[in-house]
Amino acid sequence: MPWLLLVLGGLFETCWSVGLAYTDGFRRPWPTAFVAVALLASMWLLAVAQRGIPIGTAYAVWVGIGALGTAIYGVLKLGESASPLRLLFLGLLLVAIVGLKLTDR
Repeated sequence: MPWLLLVLGGLFETCWSVGLAYTDGFRRPWPTAFVAVALLASMWLLAVAQRGIPIGTAYAVWVGIGALGTAIYGVLKLGESASPLRLLFLGLLLVAIVGLKLTDR
């Protein structure tokens, strides 16, 4: 169960970080509210998940999921670069996330 909560927290991290692009510096109220709710949910899920997962592992996976999800969104929806090297390093990030899960004790 902690890993499921951690993955959900990482997905909420993706939501708030992507949402920042739509807040116009926190001048748009609805995107700003979305970011605030997603941020709180993300942090809460991380806090609960780390009860059953070492904090170093939990934090690294949480950040990794958020970074990977945000980068994928940027490529697919915001026209960011999808160069082979960038995709390679995003793939390595995914490998690191999975590796941390597989080596968790």
